[in-house]
Amino acid sequence: MPKYASVLRYQLIIKKLRSKSANFQEISDYLDRESDAQQIDFRISKRTFERDVQEILVIYKVQIVFDRKQKVYKILDEESTVNERLYEAFDMLHALNITDRLSNSIIFEKRKPLGTDNLYGILHAINNNLQIAFTHNNFFHTKLTTRQVQPYVLKEYKNRWYVLGIDLGDDKLKTFALDRITDLEITSKKFIKNNHFNAEKHFENCFGIIGPQDDQSVQEIKLWVNTHQAKYLKTLPLHHTQEIINNDENGVVFRFKLYITFDFMMEILSLGSNVIVLQPFDLVDIIKNDLEKSLLNYK
Repeated sequence: MPKYASVLRYQLIIKKLRSKSANFQEISDYLDRESDAQQIDFRISKRTFERDVQEILVIYKVQIVFDRKQKVYKILDEESTVNERLYEAFDMLHALNITDRLSNSIIFEKRKPLGTDNLYGILHAINNNLQIAFTHNNFFHTKLTTRQVQPYVLKEYKNRWYVLGIDLGDDKLKTFALDRITDLEITSKKFIKNNHFNAEKHFENCFGIIGPQDDQSVQEIKLWVNTHQAKYLKTLPLHHTQEIINNDENGVVFRFKLYITFDFMMEILSLGSNVIVLQPFDLVDIIKNDLEKSLLNYK
């Protein structure tokens, strides 16, 4: 069997056991159906399945165990963001594999690459304390600059990946979008990380990828959101600090504990007339002034 078929079979086994524990016959029947649907032979023996279980553990770090009491196989799963993203990737790969045969049934968003080709190299540099060099396209200054950076962590925000690190040009902590990085070089120059820096703590009260300024403090922010829009925020919170403090037939008041940053202000503005900023008053003024400027564009 071609290797790519084996890899697809591993993903199908994981997909099956993610949804429900199953005995070998149920797994075998599922693979039979997928063989017919995808026109690829996924059929296997019990012995091959047991080898697959070992391969899945090595390749994907997903542990499949046999429950002797219930006589079923199941995934010994630990709740983690990594596992959830891994499963999302399986689902996407499965969709991509059948796209050619169902070209009229699935529409993908047209977008440019997200710079993920640099993920592995930068991650290697982070784990080995190696400086990186690259050319960066700055949208604000509309120019290309060469950067020397001590990388600390990778962060995702709105389907874009960013590297956070010390820019040696001014020794400041900055974020750079991977899709705007070219000519990446992983240098042999070692650096010593600041052991007091904690990336999770740094972004704990931040929205997006912009970190707090030196003179900023965390604000208690209250937003009134109409009933319809509030349904979306309830199912997909804007931030982990989000909580509901009032809920009636007209709308919901949400409270956040955040630094006021450009990213968060843009998020509020994107909600349009569905939201009203209640506090703090300086944020009320900022949003109000921005909306007034927008109205001038239509006069």
